[in-house]
Order: sequence, then C-alpha cells, then structure tokens
Amino acid sequence: MALVQRVLADGRQVSPLCLGAMWLGTRVDETISFAILDRFTEAGGTLIDTADNYAYWLDNGAGGESEAVVGRWLASRRARDRVVLGTKVGALPAARGSGPEGLSPQVIRSALEDSLRRLRTDHVDVYWAHIEDRATPLADTVGALADAVDAGKARMLGASNHATWAVERARTLARADGRAGYSNLQLRYSYLQPRVHAPLPRHGHLHATEETLDYVRSEPDLTLWTYNCLLAGAYVRADKPMQEAYEHPGTAARLAALRETADELGATVNQVVLAWLLRTPKLIPIIGISTVAQLDELLGAHDVELTEDHVKRLDFADSCEPPD
Repeated sequence: MALVQRVLADGRQVSPLCLGAMWLGTRVDETISFAILDRFTEAGGTLIDTADNYAYWLDNGAGGESEAVVGRWLASRRARDRVVLGTKVGALPAARGSGPEGLSPQVIRSALEDSLRRLRTDHVDVYWAHIEDRATPLADTVGALADAVDAGKARMLGASNHATWAVERARTLARADGRAGYSNLQLRYSYLQPRVHAPLPRHGHLHATEETLDYVRSEPDLTLWTYNCLLAGAYVRADKPMQEAYEHPGTAARLAALRETADELGATVNQVVLAWLLRTPKLIPIIGISTVAQLDELLGAHDVELTEDHVKRLDFADSCEPPD
C-alpha cells in the first residue's frame, strides 16, 4: 500500500505507524533503543508513544525508564521537532505494590513536570490519561488536562483504556467550558477478536469494539491509536501461545485466512495484520518491537497491497454467511 499519512486533530500529518517505546530502557538496552529510534525516523516514522509507568513492573523497572531513554535520544539526535511525542499519566503506582496514582489535578501537574524532565522537552504533543480514575471527579481531571494545554505543555489530549461513554462525557465537559478535550483514543485492537466478556491478559486493558470504531468515524476530530496489534508475537511465534481470550472457533478461521493471504502476497502474517489495520483511515497501529530487524519487518506492511478479494477473505473468514 502507499504510505498514507494520518491527520491529527491539530492538522498535522503524521506517519501511519507509531513506535511503541514500552520496552526501551528496560528489556531493550540504550544502544539498541537508539538504533530502533534512528531506523524508525529514517524510514519516515514520526510518532513515538511512551508512558511514565513504563516499565515499573519489571524487576529492573521503577517507571520512567522509557521516557528517559527517549529523552536522551531526542537530545542526542536533536530530533524533537521531527517527531510527534506522546506520554501518559495515571497508571504509575504511588509506591511499590500500591495502586495507580490516578488522575487528580495534583498528580497530573506533578507527573507532567517529571515526564517533561525525563523527555528533555518543554512539551508533549499528546498527553494521555492512561487509565480511568472514577475516584476523582471527572471535571477535575478534564480541567487539569486542559490546563496543561493552556500552559503550552501539551498540544493535544488523549484517553487510553477509557470506556466510550466516559470519553464522550469528558469531551462534553470540555466543550461546555470551551477548553481542550480528548481528541485521541488508545485501545487494544487487532485482526483477531477476543471472546465477548473474556478477561484480557493485562488488568486495565480495554478492547476497541464496533461501537468504538463507529464513534471514531462519527467524530471528525477523533483518532484511534491501537496497541497490542500483533498480540505480543502470538501470530507467528511458537513460544508465544495464543492468549486465552482469543481461544474460540473464529480464531482458527481467521488465522487460516491470514496465512493464505500472506502466502499469496509473499508477505509475513504480521505485515498482513498491519496492512488490514491500516485500511481504516483514522486508525494508527502502535508497534512494539525490541530489535531493528523486527522493525524492518513491520515497516514492510506499507508495501502490502490487499486486494478487494483479500479484504473479503479476511473480513468474512469467521462468518457463517459467505460474502456476496
């Protein structure tokens, strides 16, 4: 496919793939992290996604490692003006073993300053509410995030792992006050679909639904960013078993359609998954990788041309009714 750029709410054209930086600085050392960031931007990538809590849950993690290595790379390469940078707030534990900090105004203000310091920048392009915080009045969260935009420390706002109704309620509050609101959503989504109501592997993950996709299509200023697009390697790696939520009859049919399509196109299964996702104009897949070779494979999704017949095969693989 041609490299079709996305347009964000502020009018900026950006790359159709986003580099997820979760493992940079922990599982991926600084040398390889820099090489990945170099290759991504050299290939035309402009979107980088991180969070203040990456990756506190690892034995060598405390949170902030990903932001710090991205910040050192930005400074070393003088690349800040060439990337659209997003980070998140709310999911970092207040202390080891405690619950998440949440989205109170005090947390948002303090966490943003810490993130900017680690990222070595005076602003982020997208500041994400990482999880819902229903213990904090929504108006307080909406106001504190809008304050970050007013202060020039964030350009746009996003909601990650939020219910659709909660996003719409927050957007309504912001509009009523004439303030910046959420213009980006981040949810889990891939070609394979989990069972309805099945628990997802990670607590706090929320999966995009047809209702979500319809909502994004109906709102001109909304963009959907999707994570776990490749199911942590389960599409192609024998050492990565399929997650339990995807163990249902439709999965086998969809996997067979993926493999048949990949064989016909001389592509990898991962590339076909990304090509299928990239057909949705307002959707940005976030790719998490740990080597330059993995990145090169996924960048190859731009060259995968899905025909109408391929799309029908993929879309209706688990349907009882054949396509017309």
